[in-house]
Amino acid sequence: MALTDTAGQWLAQAVWIYYCLGLPFLSHFEGITAQIRYSTQEELKLGSVVGNVAKDLGLDLGRLADRNLRVVSGTKHDLFKVNQRDGVLFVNLRVDREELCGKTIPCVTNLKAVVENPLEMHQVIVEILDVNDNLPKFPEENCTLEVLESAIVGSRFQIEGAHDLDVALNSLQSYKLNHNQYFRLETEEFGDDGKVPFLILQRALDREQIAQHYLLLTATDGGKPSKSGTINITVNLSDVNDNPPACDKQKYTATIKENTPAGTLLLTVTASDPDEGVNSNIEYSLRGKIRGLRSQPFDLDSKTGQLTVKEGLDYEEKQVYEMKVLAADQGVVSLSTHCNVVVRVEDVNDNSPEIDITSLSSRIPEDAAPGTVVALMGVTDLDSGVNGQVVCSVPGQLPFDLKASPDGQSYSLVTTSNLDKEIAQTYDILVTAKDLGNPALSSTKVIQVEVLDVNDNSPRFTESPYTFYVTENNKAGMSVFSVSAADDDGPENAAVTYSFNRSPAPTATSFLNINEDNGAIYALKSFDFETLKTFQFQVVATDSGTPSLSSNVTVNVFILDQNDNAPVILYPVSSNGSAEGVEEIPRNVNAGHLVTKVRAYDADIGYNGWLLFSLQEVSDHSLFGLDRYTGRIRTLRSFTETDEAEHKLVILVKDNGNVSLSATATVIVKVVEPKEAFAASDVQSSATDEEENNVTLYLMITLGSVSVLFLISIIVLIAMQCSKSTDYTSKYLPETNYDGTMCHSIQYRSGDKRYMLVGPRMSVGSTIVPGSQANTLVLPDRRETSGEVRA
Repeated sequence: MALTDTAGQWLAQAVWIYYCLGLPFLSHFEGITAQIRYSTQEELKLGSVVGNVAKDLGLDLGRLADRNLRVVSGTKHDLFKVNQRDGVLFVNLRVDREELCGKTIPCVTNLKAVVENPLEMHQVIVEILDVNDNLPKFPEENCTLEVLESAIVGSRFQIEGAHDLDVALNSLQSYKLNHNQYFRLETEEFGDDGKVPFLILQRALDREQIAQHYLLLTATDGGKPSKSGTINITVNLSDVNDNPPACDKQKYTATIKENTPAGTLLLTVTASDPDEGVNSNIEYSLRGKIRGLRSQPFDLDSKTGQLTVKEGLDYEEKQVYEMKVLAADQGVVSLSTHCNVVVRVEDVNDNSPEIDITSLSSRIPEDAAPGTVVALMGVTDLDSGVNGQVVCSVPGQLPFDLKASPDGQSYSLVTTSNLDKEIAQTYDILVTAKDLGNPALSSTKVIQVEVLDVNDNSPRFTESPYTFYVTENNKAGMSVFSVSAADDDGPENAAVTYSFNRSPAPTATSFLNINEDNGAIYALKSFDFETLKTFQFQVVATDSGTPSLSSNVTVNVFILDQNDNAPVILYPVSSNGSAEGVEEIPRNVNAGHLVTKVRAYDADIGYNGWLLFSLQEVSDHSLFGLDRYTGRIRTLRSFTETDEAEHKLVILVKDNGNVSLSATATVIVKVVEPKEAFAASDVQSSATDEEENNVTLYLMITLGSVSVLFLISIIVLIAMQCSKSTDYTSKYLPETNYDGTMCHSIQYRSGDKRYMLVGPRMSVGSTIVPGSQANTLVLPDRRETSGEVRA
């Protein structure tokens, strides 16, 4: 019950609560479970309390916000709203009883209170009580009445009455005429117009004494305090045409269907006048407008009195038209009378049903139990009788069904079986509302329901295993590669996070870090091919479901060599560690004599470890030549008597990297006489042989180690390539032409491209293709031949 302050008085509003079902709180919606009735006055201030819906329904105020309490009116304007915090129903918009219901008593508006968790619907009826906010009002402020002076005592003159929009006691109750000697007042009841005033002549008139009479007619309603309206009546007396027209019938009636076309004849109003001549010629006209309509839906022929349909009628807008036809003669002083006309409209099935979704749970988990409520809806049809009775249905092949409320005006959409997201992710449910008219009309509305996924799919990596190639000397802290996994579940379960599997051996992951959001893997240190050539670890992808699911993948990483090691001179090396040596040769040696061999080593592999020798400085260019690939220094001609006895040769050793690195060695060649050479040879032979043997042993160990490591890498790479499912076959071809020394390679063909895996020995002229794996080269068509570099 709500109390409001109106005109200084507190008016109690009656609240009636009717429970239609004994169990209002069911786990599934079973229709309208309770009915509440409130009454409130019109024209209350916005926010005025009507009642407490939550309290009257017995709802738990503590859970009110979670249950999403709301009221649905089914109209364009929400006159009332409910406070979701305390369940108070209050006035939301201006409430005008006359605008809502006109003369209808009682004036009620139907609301539906909806709560969720579980879904329930309750009917709320609010009765709008009338207040005396409208005063009686005449159609015009002034009225002129033409009366023959020969009118006999008792003659009745009808005055168009006042109208009061209020109802019951607040409506028009009485008329009062100002005191005069000639006229008194009588009233009669007439349909919707209520009391109709008549002036009764109570004394013979004499125009020669008084030509005009001025009367004041007051209409008063029954409100407290009462309100009134007035009209000034001027009575003009005439000497002629003393007979007014008279209607042939007291009331003319007609019944038509609302779809009657314009121009259809309804009836003919006929009035007669006993006068003769122009005083008996009658002209007909419609008086006043029909209340509630902007325009007149009928036409009246002024000469014949034929009433026809002017425009389309609508039974839902108005069912009965009550009109007054003025029949006036053509006398100098025109006399008239009012003929009452009533037109009743019959309903036809011209309105399709309307579906109003009042509550919708558009996302349903696939493990929802059968009978779960998906939506609540109301159906309305503005037609009446069987034309307004509606039946709703959904397609039978869908796992959904409709349950009707007892009054047949509300439906609940429920599931009939278990849902499966793998079969259907969404359902477009076509709800059809069809009335029982003939022919029947229908309307449809599509309700889209999304099936929510449960976490039943583990993340799946795009590759398994992953193989990555990383160039050494990478920048620490930068991303070197990334992994990616996808989850077939819905978005809430498919968010994947990445981590390392740190058991049982977390060695590799100690110098790596992974972005848990996108799978990017960062190197915490710079890799060195010479110390670490390959490593392996596992990445775990975990989804965001509850409970979460995960999967892992093995990642194989191969380090690619860069040219970061300069050549190291192995011979000649002096006692102090500098690359400098002295060689003695006899003067009588022939051209092509081997003076010495410069030996060098580069820790890099491939092109980066392939060394080339060149003479950077020489005292006599015609005497000595240097093999660019082997480092052997030979004489180009025989010595003459004029040649110097000592020659200095500076040999430049550089690798074949993109940015070449180099080292230099100095060889001092002393030319001696043959006897001296043999003597020196005897003294130094043992030491030289021992030194050469040691250098050769070291070189063999180094080259053997590099070759074994590279062979292991090649075997691992071939095994991994063979384990993958590819759409091509590799054909390994032997390479027969090796240019230079310390090079070897394995070639294979894929499609129309030829590839070569290059080790310490490689083919001259091969070029590294950007993006190629490991030390893979693409062989061009041209080949260069090795040759001897002459200084």
